[in-house]
Order: sequence, then C-alpha cells, then structure tokens
Amino acid sequence: MSKRILRREPGVLPAALSDLPLFLQRVLAARGIKTRADLDLQLNRMLDASSLLGLPKALGLLEQALREQQRILIVGDFDADGATSTALAVLALQAMGASDVRYLVPNRFEYGYGLTPEIVDLAAQQSPWLIVTVDNGISSVEGVQRAHDYGIKVLITDHHLPGEVTPAADAIVNPNQRGCGFAGKSLAGVGVIFYLLCALRSRLRDSQWFAQMGLSEPNMSDYLDLVALGTVADLVPLDHNNRILVEQGLRRIRAHRCRSGISAILAIAGRANENVNASDLGFAVGPRLNAAGRLTDMSLGIECLLAQNMGQATHLAGELDRLNQERRQIEDEMKADAQQHLERLHLKAEAADWGVCLFEPHWHQGVIGILASRIKDKLHRPVIVFAPESDDPAQAQTQLKGSARSIPGLHMRDTLDLVAKRHPGLLHKFGGHAMAAGMSLPASHYPDFARAFDQAVRDLLSEQALVASLQTDGELTASELTLESAEQLAQYGPWGQQFPEPSFDGVFNLVQHRVLKGRHLKLVLGLPGTQNLVDAIQFNSDWVESSPPRKIRMVYRPAINEYRGRRTLQLLVDYLEPA
Repeated sequence: MSKRILRREPGVLPAALSDLPLFLQRVLAARGIKTRADLDLQLNRMLDASSLLGLPKALGLLEQALREQQRILIVGDFDADGATSTALAVLALQAMGASDVRYLVPNRFEYGYGLTPEIVDLAAQQSPWLIVTVDNGISSVEGVQRAHDYGIKVLITDHHLPGEVTPAADAIVNPNQRGCGFAGKSLAGVGVIFYLLCALRSRLRDSQWFAQMGLSEPNMSDYLDLVALGTVADLVPLDHNNRILVEQGLRRIRAHRCRSGISAILAIAGRANENVNASDLGFAVGPRLNAAGRLTDMSLGIECLLAQNMGQATHLAGELDRLNQERRQIEDEMKADAQQHLERLHLKAEAADWGVCLFEPHWHQGVIGILASRIKDKLHRPVIVFAPESDDPAQAQTQLKGSARSIPGLHMRDTLDLVAKRHPGLLHKFGGHAMAAGMSLPASHYPDFARAFDQAVRDLLSEQALVASLQTDGELTASELTLESAEQLAQYGPWGQQFPEPSFDGVFNLVQHRVLKGRHLKLVLGLPGTQNLVDAIQFNSDWVESSPPRKIRMVYRPAINEYRGRRTLQLLVDYLEPA
C-alpha cells in the first residue's frame, strides 16, 4: 500500500533548546517540548497523588486491612498491564506488612474481562475481607454488587473510561472517573496502583506503622521496573508523567535492579539489561508476558514477575517464550484466513467496508487483538476481529468476542457507543479506549453489527482519513547521519505513544540488497552526493526482488547496531518505495 509521507511541523524552535543540534531541536519541538523542565525526568517531577479522587477512602480501606490483618485479594486483568499491576500490589502490600495477600486473574476463556459476578463467586471461596481490582473494575457494576452480597468490600483501581453507570464500590481510584482532578489521565493500570501504594506508604510512615511493626519502610522506586513494563506494554500515551515513570524504571532495569522475571524474559529474548529501551519492553518482554493471558492463564506471567530467584524466573520465562511461539503460529494461520477475506474485499474495492469486521468460527479469541492490529495496519481502516467466546463446541456459535483497533481520527470506544445507542441490544457489552476496544455480542447479531459498525465509521470519518500516512521529522543531512546522532536521539527518550520515536525520510542510492531469513531485508545505501554508505534493515519486508530501483525513498529511524563489541549506525526502515 502506497503511503503519504507527511512532515511534522516543529513550529518556532524554543530558545531553551538552542544548544542542541538542529535536528534534535526540531524533533523535540515537534513533540511539544518547550523548556528544559519538559526534559527533566527525575522522580521529584512526578505529579502529586493528592488530587486523585477517592484516594482518602482507598487509603482508609487498605490501612484498616493492614491493621486488622485482613485477607486482601487482588483481582487483575490478563494482559501485561494487569500482570505488572497484580505483581506490584502483592509485593508492595507484603512489604508494608500485609500478612495475607493473594491474587486472582480471570481466565479469559471462562470468566471474561473484569470483576464479573462469576469471578466474584470464585473469589468468595477464599473469603477475602477486601477485593482490590487492578487495571479493571470501572465497568463492573454487577460484580461489585455480588461482592457486597457476600459481605466483601471492594476497592477499584483502574484507568479505563467509565460508562454511564459507576459501580457502587467502597472506593474507586481512577484518574479518568468523572470529577477527578488528577492531571495524569494517561496512567496505565500499573501507574494507578503505584500511585495509590506510594500514598499508602506515606500514610503508614506518618502514623508510625513501620516503626511499630518493626518493618523496614519499602522504597517504592524499587517497583518502577514493573511500572515501566506495564506502561509501555499497554500503549498508553507517554505524557511527561508517564515518561518519568518509564525512564526511571528503565534505569533500574539497566542497572540490574529489577525483578528476576524481567531479566529472565529479556535474556531469553536476546536483549541485554544494560542496553534496554522502551521498545524492548514493548516488543520483547510485553508479548511474551501477554502470551500467557492469550493462550492459557496469566498466572504464569505473574508468577514469573514474582519469582524470587533467577533459576525459577528462567524456567518460567522459558514457558512464556514457548507460549509466545505457539501464539505466533496461531496468528500466522489466522492471518492466512484473514488474507482470503481481504482478497474478497479487494475484488470490490470501491464497495469495501470503511469499518472492517472479520470472523471465523475456528479463530482463537486470545489472538484476535493482534490480528486486528495487523489487518488495521495493512488496510488503514478500523478493524474488529471476532472469535467464539467459548471453546465449548456446543456454545461456540452462541456468543462472539471481538477485539477492535482504530486509526487516527476515530475514537473506537465512542464509535461502539454510537452503534449501541443506534441499535439497542445489538451489543452485549463493550469497553476500551480511543485506539483499542473489546466487546461481546450474540453470534446471530454479527451481520447486523458489521453493517452498523461500517455505517458508523462512514458517518464519523472522511475519505481522506482512510489514506495511510507516515509522519516524519524531515530529512537528515549526510553530516547528521552518524552514530553520534543515533546516540543523541536515544538519550532523549523514552519514546512511545504520542511521544513517537523520531523518524526521518530521504532518498538514497540502492547499492546492495538481500533478503535474510524471516523476510528481513538488508540494505546497503549510498547517500546522494557523497561517497558515504550506511546499512539499513527492514523487518518482515514485503520486498519484491525483481527489477530493484536504483534510488529509493525511505522512512527510517536511526539506531545503534551492536555486534561483537562494535557499535555502528543502522537505519531501521519503516517504509520504502522507488524514488
């Protein structure tokens, strides 16, 4: 698919950045950096927790549970954010003196997402005094009521957008709940529970709890490795506050001051702690952790994060890696099925859906989110992929689960809300964010939903929005295409959602090319007007070798390639076309 290449407009370059190289000034200005303070990622620059709505009630519940030594049950989600949130809550509460902290993660194939009445029934068998949700719960109206029927108190910590009705929990901490004045609306679930537990640590310190109990006061920064991993893996926007959390977590991982489980997953993925960056968390650690929740039970991932030694962590990381390989195989098979759907779409391109829905009865519900993302990237259209909600053949065709991915300009959760209001009863339930959402519906409703979703997308998007584009930071001159430039760019990370990794575009002479195992395209490029050569690589390339062009236009990211102790510049290719 041919793409438009658009250049970010940095505007007026701030005087505060004038001592930096010009290309770096452009990059930072285009991302809203105006002062040196915007680049300060020290912990003392974190937002204060006091404006979190519901914080006093939440702290009161937790302190009471600690003082009375009540049983606390953490109910998490089955993704990386949920796993890191759960591990952080268990470890920090134990360090603060909780004698009985347990966790429960719903199996996505049996109980679905969130604090459902069914998961509360299961939780009640352990007789907790307090249930603490992490990364879920803001939509769990029936689940909270069921917990109260059992006499169990509920503290919800979440970051997802609330629905029209809020659960009647004993306390709710969610920066996105109505009336919350906390400025950090982009916190991941792990960021929310981190903030709450930091405030609890301060409250317990002020009340002399640690001294009375003979406990060493926990250093909350020791948990930032988990916060960084969950924040990056959940693809939340990296605003200034989240960049602080991620950067501080990365520093601890690089210094080997992190969970054994994180080091073990990095090692099995071929990444060195000392060189880890946000991209490694997102593309190496996160997928392996998520594989447990996608295919079996996220308890495996949580146990890896809770592992007390490298031997145990390495064993569990190996299991996660095996599951991730299995997930890739399932994904490849589903992509082949989806390709047949897409070919049918292309036969009638002028009538192709604007909002694309895909479904096969044998698809795996744990992988539909990844497939939706892949197809969205291929078509540059909002995509929802469905699979049977149950593995039981007798029930497989009764209820479907969908995973949605959007494109810029379309808020996915709001679009689903529009469909639900236009067609009451069509959707069973839904929730999510601007770019991703989940839902369930009766299988018999699928054809009507697909038509309604397509119509909603047509009403909300312009035709121009369906043309894929790539934003770049302009061109780099020959003198700027250096290893030093790549090192400077890395220094000003972490990069991620809404603080995108710098990319550039330019025309190069194609000197050499070859396709490596795994369809990776290795290039040697010449810089026009110079004798300089530079290496480049495009992963999972669709390159066709016949009649290669002499010149190519590329969108790329400067990176550092380390091989046998030697560091060289390498361009990571995001897109290329004949020039």
